[in-house]
Amino acid sequence: MGRSKKVTQEGAEINQHNEQRSLCLHAFSDMSRVPAATFVYLLKGCYIYGSHKATTRFKILHQQVKMALHNAPQPGPFTYVVQCMYVIPLLGQTYAEGFSHMLTSSLKHLKSVDSVKKDFLEAKQLAARLVLDILASVLPHENRILVKLLEAFEIELRDIAHALYGSQLDDEDLVKAKEHLKQYVKYFTESESYVAAVTLITRFSIQCCDESFLIKLIDSNQFETAEACATFMGKEMICLLIEKYLNMKLLKSANKLVKEHDLTEEFPDVSYLYKESLVKKLAEKGCWDIAEVRAKKETKLMEYLVYLAMEAGYMEKVDELCQRYSLEGYVGTLVPEKVFCGSDYLDLKKLDVEEIVWVDEINGLLNATCYIEACKVIGMDCEWRPNFEKNSKPNKVSIIQIASDKIAFIFDLIKLYEDEPKVLDSCFRRIMCSSTILKLGYDIQCDLHQLSQSYGELECFQSYEMLLDMQKLFKEVTGGLSGLSKEILGAGLNKARRNSNWEQRPLSQNQKEYAALDAVVLVHIFREHIGRQPQFGVSEGCKVAWKSHIVSRVNSALRPLRF
Repeated sequence: MGRSKKVTQEGAEINQHNEQRSLCLHAFSDMSRVPAATFVYLLKGCYIYGSHKATTRFKILHQQVKMALHNAPQPGPFTYVVQCMYVIPLLGQTYAEGFSHMLTSSLKHLKSVDSVKKDFLEAKQLAARLVLDILASVLPHENRILVKLLEAFEIELRDIAHALYGSQLDDEDLVKAKEHLKQYVKYFTESESYVAAVTLITRFSIQCCDESFLIKLIDSNQFETAEACATFMGKEMICLLIEKYLNMKLLKSANKLVKEHDLTEEFPDVSYLYKESLVKKLAEKGCWDIAEVRAKKETKLMEYLVYLAMEAGYMEKVDELCQRYSLEGYVGTLVPEKVFCGSDYLDLKKLDVEEIVWVDEINGLLNATCYIEACKVIGMDCEWRPNFEKNSKPNKVSIIQIASDKIAFIFDLIKLYEDEPKVLDSCFRRIMCSSTILKLGYDIQCDLHQLSQSYGELECFQSYEMLLDMQKLFKEVTGGLSGLSKEILGAGLNKARRNSNWEQRPLSQNQKEYAALDAVVLVHIFREHIGRQPQFGVSEGCKVAWKSHIVSRVNSALRPLRF
């Protein structure tokens, strides 16, 4: 009996919810008799009772509002939204800004509809009154909503004057209206609400700012607002802003302003400096092919790219570019020893690495597996050919590197998978599922994801034991694996070759050394780190620091290992 009563209550609640939803949908389909206040509270009801996540609910409701404003709200959609804006603050801060944004942005697509143009013109006067009420704090709307209203209703100084002094206006009324608004510019400036202040200044042509105000905007990192203000103030202030950008190394922003305002004559070098900075960023990321595409139209830029390659110690790239663009003469003017300082980076010699072993056939695979199984700690990494096309799948993982502190094995996954997939799977399962080998990686979950995507038929990359992600162990250290190496071992890694073609065969010696170093250095970082811990192996507190980061994932559905 009690259960029956409970079910009846639940059913009643569901029916009530469905009735509320039906009422909302009915109201949205015919807005001719729905007052603004009712509509606002229906919006809140729809949002509260929605079953999706907040962002999804908001997007769905936004679409409903757009359709509702087409369904004859009286006296018209623009006037109706103004009426809603007076009601929305009653919902409280939780809903006010989101719903206000939803309504004002829904008006954008209605401006081109002929049947509502009359309503738009009439609503401008009401919207001007609404703006004044917000400015006077009669209505508690956020400054962002104030700015949106000014834009959505295209409010002009005459509209403000009309709201203040009536329809019979003369020039003196416009001057008074501007003075009236100036007090709010001062208030917004003092409260550091710079977007609202500059919006009033530029929209209503209020002459009340100078160079010190522009500098204040720049110092506050309000760059977009500073650009709007400088454009309003004229060429002299735009030039000042460009100079500030150049001093701050904001070359992209400086170049944009130079182009927009046709100031190439005043700033002839900005375009090249921006292109140079772009090429340098690409080179630093190892995106040499993209950097080459950006540079090849200008000889000076290509020479700079050659210089960057030499600076990075990427000599095969230097030779490649010089051959392709006939820049041997330029290279002859550079002194490699002065351009490239190898001592800045760690290398295999400094770590006393004895051997790099390339593995691409079954005997090498079996021998390498036996060696690795005897190790207590190994470093792991993998490489694949970069794909710079947007929305395209990454290429197949080409190689995987596994190293002790002295020997690095580089496995040619593409060839081993083609020739001996079963043996490859068996050997790597022995390594990955071993509970006696601590396996170190950097952002290793990303590598495992790429491996499982590339070789989904293999079981060896689906399970693992004793995996330690060094990125998670050293969360506070920035700069990737190179930054971690610099922090712990005193020298970073040269990452110039990370985006080279890892599918080419044979790999160059430099590529092999780069790949090997990424795996070997993990072991050295780990050992240096635990060596710094007092009484390591005795104090349990020292163990916890890194052992708590070890992860395992065992897929029980996998067949047992057979050796």
